[in-house]
Amino acid sequence: MIRLNGQESDLQPGQTVAGVVRRLDLLPEARGIAVAVDGEVIPRAGWETCVLSDEARIEVLTALQGG
Repeated sequence: MIRLNGQESDLQPGQTVAGVVRRLDLLPEARGIAVAVDGEVIPRAGWETCVLSDEARIEVLTALQGG
């Protein structure tokens, strides 16, 4: 079971980080997005090649502007 932002998800092993970002209706090229898999930050250049395993924990964070 892949966990996304702390919740069980229906994501399947073999999906890429970029695919998960798109699934969240975010554009991978957009600024202000950070992704960690199993506690390790994945550089944007690796999103297309980072493939999720069956027990992956993925966190997708977006920066918010304002104060």
